[in-house]
Amino acid sequence: MSTSNPGSNSLPDDAKGGLFQQLFSMSRPFWMVNIMEMLERLAYYGVRVVIPIYIAQADEIGGLHFSQTDKGIIFLWWALFQSLTPMLSGGFADRYGYKKTIAVSVAIKMLGYILMATQTEFYPFLLGCCTLALGTAIFKPGVQGTMCQSLTHKNSSVGWGTFYMLVNIGGFLGPPLAHFLYGISWPAVFYGCAAIVSLNFLMLFTYKDPSAGGEQKGNPFLVLWKTILNIFNLRLIVFIVIMSGFWLMFMQLFDMLPNFIVDWVDSSKLVHDLHLPDFMLQPNSTRGDQLAQEWMININPGLIILAVVFISWLVSRMRRVHSILIGITIASVGLVFAGFTTSGYLCLMGILIFSVGEMLSSPKMNEYLGVIAPEGKKGLYMGYANIPQGIGWGVGSIFAGHVYENMGDKANLALDYLSKNFSITDVSRTEAMNKLVEVTGMNHVDATNMLWSAYDPYKLWYQFAAIGIVSAVGMYLYSLWVKKYEPREKG
Repeated sequence: MSTSNPGSNSLPDDAKGGLFQQLFSMSRPFWMVNIMEMLERLAYYGVRVVIPIYIAQADEIGGLHFSQTDKGIIFLWWALFQSLTPMLSGGFADRYGYKKTIAVSVAIKMLGYILMATQTEFYPFLLGCCTLALGTAIFKPGVQGTMCQSLTHKNSSVGWGTFYMLVNIGGFLGPPLAHFLYGISWPAVFYGCAAIVSLNFLMLFTYKDPSAGGEQKGNPFLVLWKTILNIFNLRLIVFIVIMSGFWLMFMQLFDMLPNFIVDWVDSSKLVHDLHLPDFMLQPNSTRGDQLAQEWMININPGLIILAVVFISWLVSRMRRVHSILIGITIASVGLVFAGFTTSGYLCLMGILIFSVGEMLSSPKMNEYLGVIAPEGKKGLYMGYANIPQGIGWGVGSIFAGHVYENMGDKANLALDYLSKNFSITDVSRTEAMNKLVEVTGMNHVDATNMLWSAYDPYKLWYQFAAIGIVSAVGMYLYSLWVKKYEPREKG
């Protein structure tokens, strides 16, 4: 019976071993690239979790003050560069070696952070974001290809869960890093993250590059041609389409929820009840001290760090597509829960529910593609794994930018209210709420509650959750179709 596909979870229970037995079976390259991914994510999320505020929050001191639509355009191009380039760079990682591609990516990422620190006009800043995205795109297949070559059919599920845990340690540490650095200045955020990602140059000396397998020949044009040719696999294409819907929904936790929290969620009671320390707070002269949005979002990687390895072990004997199906459904429910209220407590509960869904779906997607990837094409298929994120994030960025611009942006809703009720039209976005407070005689809290009641901004989340549910239904139908292939992939 063939054992050529790592990650199959179809073995008998006793053949896989216990959780710790599987962890101790993993090789040095596995652990080294996990640390490298953790450092890269620390830097990446140090920027990613605060960038929606820097780009588009109307009242952010030192921010760029672009529109929500502008933010959507920036995220669209970011998504295209970051998530579609690995489709090409994955094949090059298999051909030229994983460590070489990682080294190139680190240099490009550092340049991207520096451009973002120094450019404040729309197109130069967009160039910086796309440069960072390009470096990230080249980084992923090298790391994930090494992962695929380092894991076996016995430890694949726990291996990818461990990878996801360490990724989220970096993600968890990124927001407090960002909170500290932008206390210095916004440019300090980008310069600090460039310094952190540069540490991966040193990490490349700590392990031997595993063989990619397959043929190590062909000029760059031949590699590119084979990369494009290999994607024309019906099973792969259908999976990409379904998961694109999931990623469209998923990315709103990081693209839209930060602005939604700053605009609408009142966490002052949570801060008071839990006696939260000052370093977690965002001072607010109008609503009282708030839990900083990056710390609210941070409960997502926090829970993943604590639970994902155990959950991955629990579901290691479940069909991967079933785990993905359940995860998409739970994440969709959590996203609506996080945004249907102004309560800080309930918003956090929604993020926790979303995180459970993420743990059941996202690691399994990479594991599934690692299983169906032919030998010598692990890096290539790990590149393909980024295509659903690129499509979902890209389309979702434009869609979400338009939706939030018209349904959720508090400054825009205040401008609309002033125009319709007081015929006041000569106010900027940055002064909209102050003007509304002035003409109504309300305080900021009451004015915010009035806009919430008048415009129902929570309804914007329904359409994104609906896309997630449609993706879950698609995954259910897909699971019925691909079941006939699974006996061939048993270890």
